[in-house]
Amino acid sequence: MEKTRWAVLGPGTISGDFVTGLRSSEFGVLHAVGSSDAGRAAAFAEQHGAAASGTYDVLTRDDVDAVYIGTVHTTHAELAIRVLEAGKAVLCEKPVTPTADETARVLAAAAESGRPFVEAFKQRFGPFADLLRTIVTEGELGEVREVVAAFGYDQHPRTGRAFDPALAGGAILDVGCYPTSLAVEVARLTGRSALPVEFSEVTAERVNGVDADTTATLTIGDLAVELRTAVIREMPGAAVIRCERGEIVLPDAWGSRIESPSSLILRSEGEERMLTAPTVQPMGAEADAVSRALAEGRAEAPEMPWADTALIAEISTRWLEKARG
Repeated sequence: MEKTRWAVLGPGTISGDFVTGLRSSEFGVLHAVGSSDAGRAAAFAEQHGAAASGTYDVLTRDDVDAVYIGTVHTTHAELAIRVLEAGKAVLCEKPVTPTADETARVLAAAAESGRPFVEAFKQRFGPFADLLRTIVTEGELGEVREVVAAFGYDQHPRTGRAFDPALAGGAILDVGCYPTSLAVEVARLTGRSALPVEFSEVTAERVNGVDADTTATLTIGDLAVELRTAVIREMPGAAVIRCERGEIVLPDAWGSRIESPSSLILRSEGEERMLTAPTVQPMGAEADAVSRALAEGRAEAPEMPWADTALIAEISTRWLEKARG
């Protein structure tokens, strides 16, 4: 397979993490960097060894095959649509957009273009993600009944993007989308993702006008879901999938920016068994998923289908609306 030539839009921290992951990918290489500030793009390109840099117009270059969008949430929709209309593949940092309606517009553009479009939920990619999908679909512990998951951190000072309403700040879109993504994937794997979503309770603490610590209790069909997220409180990065005859425990459900999760625990009838998988650089793995889609002529990556992206956006949007009161 030929190397995928990547452009990165947005020379920030998360894009730096992506470039680090790209170095460990099988099929990708950094080629260009774009920014609203061409000077920042040039500095990032020099730091990371990209051959070209400039404004966001680098997305139209003939020597670019795929584009990673690592800008703030509020700019994703416009940039993703521009990239798709330019005939390039897109790996868009989560969340695709701040709202379900905007996300639907991006997915419609992806469908019209026929080019690969993948939302960058890093925990969906690699051997551990494959292991989890196998365990859920094989049903060793019986019917899946509930997903309980949390992701939170304590940011100081209470400033910056995460606390800025104008930049779609808040916990739900920043890290709450990870637990939501897990619940949505489990719903799909167990045949429930097309069923109605019903919220029964949402609690929220607001800081600087954003959702800073919030919980949601809901159902996807008959799958019970409990989610919690925060940007003002550390939370264990664990998740539990409760089944008819036991539970699947993910001690480190989200991994890190440089290493995927490595183990899960099956608990049933007083017994406990740990299963492990090789770790990978997850951002490199998601880049390779885009490369495979390009090579095989597919518009979607099986790890992150568009239906999941749409349902994550729907749940996040409704959760936000309820958290705002």
